[in-house]
Amino acid sequence: MKELEGKTAFVTGAASGIGLGITTALAQAGVKVMLCDIEQEALDKALADLRQTNADVEGVLADVSLKDQLQAAAEATIERFGKVHILVNNAGVGGGGSYDSWSQNGWDWTMAVNVMGVVHGVEIFGPLIESHGEGGQIVSTASVAGLMASSSAPYFASKYSVVALSEGLRVELAPRGIGVSVLCPGIIRTQILESGRNMPDRFGGSVDELFNPGDRDNELATAFRARVESGIDPLYVGELVREGIEKDWDYILTDTEFEPIIQARFDAIKAAYDRIRDREPRY
Repeated sequence: MKELEGKTAFVTGAASGIGLGITTALAQAGVKVMLCDIEQEALDKALADLRQTNADVEGVLADVSLKDQLQAAAEATIERFGKVHILVNNAGVGGGGSYDSWSQNGWDWTMAVNVMGVVHGVEIFGPLIESHGEGGQIVSTASVAGLMASSSAPYFASKYSVVALSEGLRVELAPRGIGVSVLCPGIIRTQILESGRNMPDRFGGSVDELFNPGDRDNELATAFRARVESGIDPLYVGELVREGIEKDWDYILTDTEFEPIIQARFDAIKAAYDRIRDREPRY
């Protein structure tokens, strides 16, 4: 995907945060973009702003956890643009709470959006990208939380899943001319801590987020919220993703803040192998 101009991208969670940063960066490179989001007001604003820059964009409303809605969005994309070359599975939520506040609703919602939303995207758009024989790229947004875990939150489990799915798909789809990248951003200036605003009624309508609502006044929650509010610019992330698509990066990282923690995890795995290196396994 070295030449992006004139190609078409489908981006989920495209109306705000990282999704809007990716959409903007791709549009600046001459990519035609179908923005997919669950929030109509945010979608309308994003489209209006992008069109002021003469970007060739359109929008569609869909809940990525519902495959039929994503299928309808794909059909609208083909009707409008004819082809799809780039799929960005970006929609995600920061829900679920940690061990002491797990709920069935939290697990169901988090996995439905963060994992099955990606699965649905690949199932629907993979064949569309294959069909024209011009190659393409699939980018799925995980998180640095997909490379380390500082909590037992369903969020972390879901992001590990996206990393694993992407690593496997990269091997499977390379012979078909489709590159696969996984985006593992650090702390980005987004609305991730307000994910519950979009929780559908079928999941219960409310859920504990990365920090329990009742704990938002505690020191840790307040500090983390401040970090997010002063986080990395989503457009910078979008520019990294654009470069990652052009160069077929396997992992797209945004900063080095959490590198020591991830290295410690790798070291612990290596140490586990060293403990049993001289033992003969029993069969």
